[in-house]
Amino acid sequence: MTMSHFRKLVDMQEGTKFPSFTYKKVILEPAYDGAKENFVDYMMQINIAHLMMLEEQGLVTQLEAQKIGKAIAEIDKEFYKTSTYDDYYEDLFFRIENELIKKAGDIGGNLHIARSRNDMGIAIYRMTIRKKLLTMMERLLTFQSALHLLANEHLDTIMIGYTHTQQAQPTTFAHYIKGLMDKLERDTKRLRAAFETVNRSSMGAAALTTSGFSINRNRMCELLAFDDVIENAWDSVAGADYLMEVATAIQVASLNLGRSIQDFLTWGTQEYDAIEIADPYVQVSSIMPQKRNPVALEHSRALLSAIVGDTNTVLTMIHNTPFGDVNDTEDDLQPYLWRSIDKLTDIYELLTAVFTTMKVNQAVLEKRAKESFANVTELADTLVRVEKLSFRQAHHLVSLCIQKISPNQKLSNFTYEILQEEFMRFMKRPLELSQKQFEQAICPRNFIQVRKIKGGPAPGTMKSSLNDFEVRFTKTRQWIQRKKKKIEKQEGYLESYCENWVE
Repeated sequence: MTMSHFRKLVDMQEGTKFPSFTYKKVILEPAYDGAKENFVDYMMQINIAHLMMLEEQGLVTQLEAQKIGKAIAEIDKEFYKTSTYDDYYEDLFFRIENELIKKAGDIGGNLHIARSRNDMGIAIYRMTIRKKLLTMMERLLTFQSALHLLANEHLDTIMIGYTHTQQAQPTTFAHYIKGLMDKLERDTKRLRAAFETVNRSSMGAAALTTSGFSINRNRMCELLAFDDVIENAWDSVAGADYLMEVATAIQVASLNLGRSIQDFLTWGTQEYDAIEIADPYVQVSSIMPQKRNPVALEHSRALLSAIVGDTNTVLTMIHNTPFGDVNDTEDDLQPYLWRSIDKLTDIYELLTAVFTTMKVNQAVLEKRAKESFANVTELADTLVRVEKLSFRQAHHLVSLCIQKISPNQKLSNFTYEILQEEFMRFMKRPLELSQKQFEQAICPRNFIQVRKIKGGPAPGTMKSSLNDFEVRFTKTRQWIQRKKKKIEKQEGYLESYCENWVE
């Protein structure tokens, strides 16, 4: 086959005019489907706001604004949300613009004075992402609220804390949960910072140099409920770091949460028997009747890893792209970011239910703590206080005592007499520490009670920490509500203004 013959076959399949069959299938149709599902409302809000601004600036007359506004009001948004791609129009924007001009006449073309698909598209992306972020942060706060209740319920639930996957020291279940809450609070701060970066207006940047028309960028910012204007027009259409900031905040949040999910999966095993997941979130085996597979946690862990993959895709698609308006940061990329936000939102909702209904086996955890050598750090500390040893001496002495006991034995096999014998051999004098002080020093409940400095697991300290968290939590919830109300207020205002053009 010659190249000429091959080219004819390609032309027969692909066509000779834009868009080709394959380009339409691979690029334009998926982009259209994403746009119709996410952008119709925001596109129309921008149309309304831009027309209002043009009229206020005297760039269109009142009569012209009325004609164009009436055409905007008559657009059937629901039709476009369910429509299929028509290759007569390149994309959703041109399809809607074509209908507007049909309805308003040629004057409808003036709606595009001093704007481009560049600044408009970036604004739409930002409007889409900001709402998704607020919804996700609400779910995260609900999850934190459930954890707050769980921690308060388990201030006295003793458990062993682990370092390097080995028994370390006694603590409480509340102490662990509060640590998880603090991680999530930092996630909230990162997401809030990402929202602040996202919620800035590109409108008025046009293609990349603004416009010779006397438009009002601040007015567009206000009408569309943005918090600020992206000052530099080039940066407005090129600065994709808002996408990277959201992606990295979500990625860190997913990695943070995944680490704790792994802990709970381990604690739910029969060997640990620390927690029991409620029936609606476990699945039986098709062959093993006794199985209670914690599938809700397993799927959460898997999806959190998938989120890391989606956010990595976002970062990779931006990597080494030029600092300008490029397709790499637009329609092909956006779905990966939306999907990561939506998945994390759903996981927060699922885990709220799982943690709220989870049973903590308090008796098992306390019995295990009482039998563990994890308590002996406090014995070393007590020897420092009572016997005036250096901590390194006390540490060495306690270590010698433990080495005399079989690794398979329990803390109860560590007696006062063993300590007395080793102390005499090591220090050449008898213990001043009493039997009662010794028993208290190796009691896990005492271990926890004396650790009452800031950040420790003592119940009073934990209660104070949880109360402080509640104050910060309330402020964050109020911030989210303010942002939501601001957006909803402006959406309602634009909608009602649009209705005036119909009358």
